[in-house]
Amino acid sequence: MTMLQVEKMTKQFGGLRAIDSLDLTIEKGQILGLIGPNGAGKSTAFNCIAGAFAPTSGTITFEGRRINGHKPWNLCKAGLARTFQIVKPFASKNVLYNVTVASFINTGSRKIAEEKALAVLESLNFAGKKDMLAGNLTIADRKRLEIAKALATEPKLLLLDEVMAGLRPNEVDEMVDILKALRDRGITIFVIEHIMRAIMALSDRVVVIQFGKKIAEGTPAEIANNENVIKAYLGEDYVVARN
Repeated sequence: MTMLQVEKMTKQFGGLRAIDSLDLTIEKGQILGLIGPNGAGKSTAFNCIAGAFAPTSGTITFEGRRINGHKPWNLCKAGLARTFQIVKPFASKNVLYNVTVASFINTGSRKIAEEKALAVLESLNFAGKKDMLAGNLTIADRKRLEIAKALATEPKLLLLDEVMAGLRPNEVDEMVDILKALRDRGITIFVIEHIMRAIMALSDRVVVIQFGKKIAEGTPAEIANNENVIKAYLGEDYVVARN
């Protein structure tokens, strides 16, 4: 079953075409990675899909329904949630409070919202820090909190924007395990990441964009050996040296 389909999506900011006729498909239960150089348009693509921006043209379909221009909060209620590259929790409130706020999207009951939030924290092995102030968390735990807030909305499709940026290697490995466990629970995942070791270990398929255009798509192994991808990331000198 197709969870998300993007067809010929373009986003124009004045004279700048940030996304240029992007096509991609995510099947239910899949982890799709999105990679590309800085400024390639990855976060803009996420913003269009999640409703922060309306695409200039093209079609975005979620579970068979066209969602172009739908508001983020309505998409979230429909099961499409996202994290943000720059995490901004309620720093003066504790972890449980932060996640409880997100739970209110599906209930008006404080008791039920807190119960759902606590269940999410337990699923992420994070309940032991529920009383810590968010402002006192490490970078790794703030990233985990960002995922917990998204999970509290009960998503079918989870968009993750660089949730591993700034993490140490062992923390990256832990995050990869967490995301695989979420997929095993039935959550479809679309992830932007710059840490190639992580994206290759995590993804079923990978889409590569440069200057807003898709330049490659395939399995992690296919992408790792694609000359266009190597050039986009590492330059011509690397290709010459490799040969």
